[in-house]
Amino acid sequence: MPHILVVDDESNIRKVVREYAEFEGYEVSEADNGMEAVALCQENDYDLIIMDVMMPRLDGYSACKEIHKTKNIPVIMLSARGEEYDKLFGFEIGVDDYVVKPFSPKELMARVKVVLKRGTHREDPLAPDKFQFEGLEVDISGREVYVNGEKASMTPKEYDLLFFLVKNKNIALSRDRLLEEVWGYDFFGDDRTVDTHIKMLRNSLGEYRKFIVTLRGMGYKFEAL
Repeated sequence: MPHILVVDDESNIRKVVREYAEFEGYEVSEADNGMEAVALCQENDYDLIIMDVMMPRLDGYSACKEIHKTKNIPVIMLSARGEEYDKLFGFEIGVDDYVVKPFSPKELMARVKVVLKRGTHREDPLAPDKFQFEGLEVDISGREVYVNGEKASMTPKEYDLLFFLVKNKNIALSRDRLLEEVWGYDFFGDDRTVDTHIKMLRNSLGEYRKFIVTLRGMGYKFEAL
């Protein structure tokens, strides 16, 4: 049974999310601020976190960054603000999804299912999971990337994006395909989500950014021998 941590300073929102999540068969724990969420994640393992942005003591973004220092737990962020800047900032720090308040609990549960399904997806056991392209080493099963022998520090979404590109090397991938496969669904057709993460990923890869080729008007391709 997946275990979800719901973090929000509004008790009514926690109550609604808990009711719908438990109806879907999930185990639910609660926290009413970011500090409590960080402490709970240090003591327990969760399959998913649903976290509000604006909270007392420690905001959702800061809590997410603290949690991701030690745990790779998917996060769906809740916020009353829906500006593009806020969403992109969330994606940059490793948020998996972003839901604007007021939200439909049914839609939230649908997004929860997508994120959880992506996290438990089993790879083909016969497929290779370690790749090397010059000084770039990609270990998919170990979720590690080395650039000229030094371990790269990337967000969870950067890892997911790179792994998908590498597993489909030399194949042209549209932005819509990347949204569907890496994020799990279409972010309302917002191609800039992909472009932002590609830019971040290229910065993380340094000189080996050359392997990620832009296909004008279409998408991207990991081009290597």
